[in-house]
Amino acid sequence: MNFSRVWAVTYKEWREIFRDRLFFAMSFVLPVGIFLVLGFGISFDVEKISFAVLDQDQSALSRDFLHRFIDSRYFDYKGHVNSDRELMPLLAHSDIRFALIIPPRFLEQLTSGQATSVQSLIDGVFPYRAEVAKAYLTAIIADFNAQSLAAYWATTRAMPKPQALALVSPVRLVPRYLYNQALRSQWSMSSGLMMLVLMVTPPFLTALGVVREKENGSIYNIYASTISRSEFILGKLLPYLLISGINILVLWLLVMTVFGTPFKGDPLFYGLASVVYIICTAGVGLVVSLLVRTQVAALMLTIVISFVPAILYSGLLVPVESMGAITHTEAHLFPTMYYLRIAWGSFLKGLGATELAFDVLALVVYAVLLWSVGFLNFHKRPST
Repeated sequence: MNFSRVWAVTYKEWREIFRDRLFFAMSFVLPVGIFLVLGFGISFDVEKISFAVLDQDQSALSRDFLHRFIDSRYFDYKGHVNSDRELMPLLAHSDIRFALIIPPRFLEQLTSGQATSVQSLIDGVFPYRAEVAKAYLTAIIADFNAQSLAAYWATTRAMPKPQALALVSPVRLVPRYLYNQALRSQWSMSSGLMMLVLMVTPPFLTALGVVREKENGSIYNIYASTISRSEFILGKLLPYLLISGINILVLWLLVMTVFGTPFKGDPLFYGLASVVYIICTAGVGLVVSLLVRTQVAALMLTIVISFVPAILYSGLLVPVESMGAITHTEAHLFPTMYYLRIAWGSFLKGLGATELAFDVLALVVYAVLLWSVGFLNFHKRPST
């Protein structure tokens, strides 16, 4: 291998990138743009759930009960209504996500030792949001029941309220969250989106860089030259590796500064694992460039091959463990799942090379396979 020829291809490609303003923007601006748009746009935090109330009792106890919802940061109180007929249009037009209906004689029944029912109408268009809203409702009502019964026992049996509360709830759940203690979905999404951006942009740039040679006819200069295919491929790869390396650093800083996500792992290990990943994803672009002849076709095929697996099979939106048997197997066939483990493990869990060695090895195997396929199928003769 003649490294002077490799450098000539690299220098030529680098000048092409800076000469073409659109390609330059796609190299440096597009990754940041995708990251910021998706980072601020995707959130699984369920807060400020809008609701309205029909209070048919209008007692002090019913108001105390309602304020448990009104004062919570998880709910957004929209006001009272005068009849149940007013609730359905509000739910139908998504002005509220659920409604509470407190029956008459709410105070009378509870103070006399009778059970009563509070009705909740929940908008089920978004099943995940509806299930979380139901869980919030269940937790608040369970706490209200425990506090009310403890207050009754403390009054009638002349015992301290903490003791009465211990009798009412002998087993209490005290959850402790590890790694993402604040349960902020943006911490998980921002660090996970590095996987998505680095799965899309390196193959996109590599595929367009090679296909552009075919489309404008300059590939015939390569066919006629003495440069070998390994020198040509390596010369093409190096500029995009450098660009992707810069993007890794920029995205890493954005995750920590803009979204406030803590980084608990080893920066050196994470950087090296990310380089292996972009070599792997650039190999996807090389394979795509062998299959098409136009930049539009390269763009479309790259989006299908890279973006869809990164969204559906990586575990970013749906945990891999929750997928069906076939989908679970398919997820292990894409590099995105392995790098997402590395990203989350490095950012949120403080894992290093020992714990994530298998995932890095999987990326290495994937990169070797892709670049072997690309190298063996690239020929210095135009196909007929």
